[in-house]
Amino acid sequence: MIHEQSKPKKIVIVGGGTAGWMAANLLASTWREIDICLVESKQIGIIGVGEGSTPHLKLFFDSIGLEDAQWMPKCNATYKVGITFDKWSTKPGFGAYFHPFAAQTDDIFTLPLFYKNIQARKHGYDVNPHPDHYFLQSYLSRQNRAPLAAESFPFGMAYGYHFDSALLGNFLADYATAKGVSRIFGEVEDVLLSQQGCIEKVILNDGQHIAADFFIDCTGFDSLLMQKTLKQQFKSFKDTLFNDAAVVLPTSIASVLPVETKATALSNGWAWNIPLLNRFGNGYVYSRDYIDANQAESELRQHLDMSDSNTEARHLSMKVGRLEKHWHKNCLAVGLSQGFIEPLEATAIALSFNTIAQFIQLYQRGNFSNQFEDAFNLEINSKFDGIKDYVVCHYKANQRSDTDYWRDNASNTKISDNLNKVLQLWKHSPNFVEDMNAHKLVDSYQAKSWACMLAGYGVFPEKQANTSVDYSAYHQEMAALDDFIRRCGMNFKQHHEQLAFA
Repeated sequence: MIHEQSKPKKIVIVGGGTAGWMAANLLASTWREIDICLVESKQIGIIGVGEGSTPHLKLFFDSIGLEDAQWMPKCNATYKVGITFDKWSTKPGFGAYFHPFAAQTDDIFTLPLFYKNIQARKHGYDVNPHPDHYFLQSYLSRQNRAPLAAESFPFGMAYGYHFDSALLGNFLADYATAKGVSRIFGEVEDVLLSQQGCIEKVILNDGQHIAADFFIDCTGFDSLLMQKTLKQQFKSFKDTLFNDAAVVLPTSIASVLPVETKATALSNGWAWNIPLLNRFGNGYVYSRDYIDANQAESELRQHLDMSDSNTEARHLSMKVGRLEKHWHKNCLAVGLSQGFIEPLEATAIALSFNTIAQFIQLYQRGNFSNQFEDAFNLEINSKFDGIKDYVVCHYKANQRSDTDYWRDNASNTKISDNLNKVLQLWKHSPNFVEDMNAHKLVDSYQAKSWACMLAGYGVFPEKQANTSVDYSAYHQEMAALDDFIRRCGMNFKQHHEQLAFA
């Protein structure tokens, strides 16, 4: 353990991109007296097909003082209120569902009724538990309305974004350098360690030696500092998350601009559709154990009705898993260098933000020592594992049986104890929400999210054929809910109007 009790004079970030420049901005905003330097290569490949986020990206922008109007137009960004999952279930009436981000209106009316009808449906009653009927964000998605309400609407709304990741990285670079972050272009050829095993300096291909007190590893899947130099172990998630590759293609944007990401199940994985101002970003995430790259590209082109198109596709490999330690000695791994959970729930930026923000808090609380290194690693690992469980559940609970890929996912027995508890509670608990909280299973994702997925897939027993049940109160409640959501929705502009930033 490092016992230095003084603030570092210099921190070097190795690697740019979204993760590197997020780290630079957060560090520069917090520790103005520390010299922050970022070293990046000019040879980094750019995917440029669009990316989605959770509401954590809004928290990041708030923390560095950026308004939507300052960055969104420069990054072809749009708003996001949630994700539609299409064709993950073949159950009648459950072919697709929408997973909404949070809104304060959920707690007033919609969530209690949603949970009530889920429990009723689990007991076989003929009520509609489909999540699309219960949430304001779902209504906004159907109506293509942006999630920024009129001032007269007194309830908060969480939202994310879609954006061009290359443009966002460039914007954040300019924003950080304007704050005094120094930027050096170069390739790291060697990393020198001290006798204590800490990183002392990086040596660039032009001969520069860049020393620092602390280093941030943002070198992507290479994990140059944390894995290759400090030899930290990587824990693969391959046994429960089969996907290890993607093929990506852009398409023309539609006249109506969605406020959702769409994730459509295909034969051996799923395809994303992300709306930017100037194009759709599309990609097929798949497992090479079940389909090869050429077959995947052909299936994606067919899915996009682009079989005759000459647009070049890009093929990517994914390394799914996480480090055992994200902070070790005088190095912190952020972004792909610390781990990656496939893009299904768009959690990469959220994990990067959580990692940097938590490190800043604990490093400062420990008087810039490694006092809280172990606690930090436990917490970040818990976040990774909690998100992993939720993503794995999409596959484990899928309601398809058309290919070996989907059948093998459904029959996979290597899921975690926590995920197994969630599925058992869904099947047997008389009060799913209370028991989820009692078993402390609502860390990375709340009970609402688990319920939306499982109810959205139609994971229920058969309905009762009892015609003597009086459903009049149920119909009245649903009618009142529809009216409540419709009237709330009147406070929101159409997406394209909001993006004018008038």
